[in-house]
Amino acid sequence: MRSTAEPSSQAGAARVAEGEQLRTAVLPGLELAVRVRPPLRTGLPPALFVHGLGGSSQNWSDLMARLADTVDGEALDLPGFGWSPPPADRDYSVTAFARAVIRHLDAAGRGPVHLFGNSLGGAVSTRVAAVRPDLVRTLTLISPALPELRVQKSAVPTALLAVPGVAALFGRLTQGLSAEQRTRGVTELCYGDPSRVTPEGFRHAVEEMERRMALPYFWDAMTRSSRGIVDAYTLGGQHGLWRQAQRVLAPSLLVYGGRDQLVSYRMAHKAAAAFRGSRLLCMPEAGHVAMMEYPEAVAAAFRELLSDTGTGESDRYTEDGRG
Repeated sequence: MRSTAEPSSQAGAARVAEGEQLRTAVLPGLELAVRVRPPLRTGLPPALFVHGLGGSSQNWSDLMARLADTVDGEALDLPGFGWSPPPADRDYSVTAFARAVIRHLDAAGRGPVHLFGNSLGGAVSTRVAAVRPDLVRTLTLISPALPELRVQKSAVPTALLAVPGVAALFGRLTQGLSAEQRTRGVTELCYGDPSRVTPEGFRHAVEEMERRMALPYFWDAMTRSSRGIVDAYTLGGQHGLWRQAQRVLAPSLLVYGGRDQLVSYRMAHKAAAAFRGSRLLCMPEAGHVAMMEYPEAVAAAFRELLSDTGTGESDRYTEDGRG
């Protein structure tokens, strides 16, 4: 893994918060940008954070900063998002993303980790925890994209991206929108209370939107990832996400927002029943990205999970003092 502030596959400089580092993990046929938050002390167990559709590792910066005294945190940019280039095979399925996470963990030798996932990253993390329980110490899911029988109306446009030709149509219909207008729309969709976004945070988001929209593979990544979610929803049998949720052995924390316009609040209790022995945090004022809106509350709930389940320390990491 090499450190870099400017991955060769993209233009411009990556935004890195104070105390963070951005690295590039290079594997055969796969290149992943990894945002690292060094722990405040040695011997802390590793954690990995996986973002949602259209997001990036930056979505986890606030939460990682608050957990720097608890875990040794890394956040991935999934292939085709953030600072990671698109996958060579253009496979944006949930299974392909899960395979990328597994390959990274195997190559880095960091498992088992405290695994976090939001939205699409929640579906990916569920699959990882089900098929490779040896890599996951605990599982924290924030508004995970698990199959719903009745999709909320506000989530329909995202699902429609999976329909052939619709992404091109969206592109033509929205080509007159500025990066600021697009960012405001995303903020209003994802936040329970958009006013919680600081002016500085909004400005940075606009800059990131401008960068992403200039990438030649932007719409392809969004389209194929949306299609991957829809395909995962239709899988049955042992590969179905709800069936895989039942196979997860790791202690789990589920976080749902009452104002979530993309993942229904009513799915919270179904999820709590599927993930055995899980604990549920319902946040009535939160939207789709509780870890960005209320990072202190999510951090507190995670620490309680560690305290109550005795999973806060790893023997392998405390014995030799490595983080």
